[in-house]
Amino acid sequence: MTNVLTGAQEATSAAPSQPIIRDITYNDLREALRLGWDDFTAMPSHAIFLCIIYPVVGIVLAQFILGYAIVPFLYPLAAGFALLGPIAALGLYELSRRREAGLEASAADALDVLHSPSTGAIAALGVLMLLIFGLWIAVANAIYVANFGYAMPTSLSQFVHELFTTQAGWTLIIVGNLAGFLFAALVLVIGAVSFPLLLDCEVGAAVALSTSVKLFVRNPVTMALWGLIVAALLLLGSLPLFIGLAVAMPVLGHATWHLYRKAVDTSGCPRAQFRDATRPRRYAADFPASLFR
Repeated sequence: MTNVLTGAQEATSAAPSQPIIRDITYNDLREALRLGWDDFTAMPSHAIFLCIIYPVVGIVLAQFILGYAIVPFLYPLAAGFALLGPIAALGLYELSRRREAGLEASAADALDVLHSPSTGAIAALGVLMLLIFGLWIAVANAIYVANFGYAMPTSLSQFVHELFTTQAGWTLIIVGNLAGFLFAALVLVIGAVSFPLLLDCEVGAAVALSTSVKLFVRNPVTMALWGLIVAALLLLGSLPLFIGLAVAMPVLGHATWHLYRKAVDTSGCPRAQFRDATRPRRYAADFPASLFR
């Protein structure tokens, strides 16, 4: 049985192999984005199937509690989606992994992440990301209360007016964005390549986290630029009403896989095997029945 934290077999005392970090450049980022777009255009129906839930959840959530009490938190919720990006992109990593190996990829193949040898470690990191997201919403609420008290705006126009014409509003904008930046930076550092590594190799959560952190330590400028690219594409994808995320999310998810492959040498690590490389081709018309075959 594999240890969730270390990835080592519990029956042995052997230390898990450590991935090797490479130097990466701006050209590597550009190439990763190009390959991500290639994956998206090659598997558009699958990627949209996986990611259309992402913008829909945002819209439904906003509509469900659209009373003006939620207005101050629409921006933190939208910004917080980026904190859950590594979880939302798990299926996309698997599709890119299969395509890279020359295997056919379908929507059902994305669900192979549920059969990964590192499922426990993936779940542990997923819980960590959800906790960070919850903490971000709590901090955003505290910042709002500190500046405007517990009273909620009576209209959207009132909130926008107070936001841009009062000292409390500008304090909320500045402090809120600084806090959001810190949360986003934390998730980027610990999640940049940790989930792709867990899908690709039989390692534990500790190895995946440390590898992601080491990547930033070795390539701080390049990875900071990658973070800006991710933020810019997610911002553009959020307009209007998160609809653009149906394109931005899959492209970034596929691109993240290719960036991982450029940045991390896993030749010395035990590779995760594909669950079934011989299944017959499936088509979009087969969905959703194909998910249960």
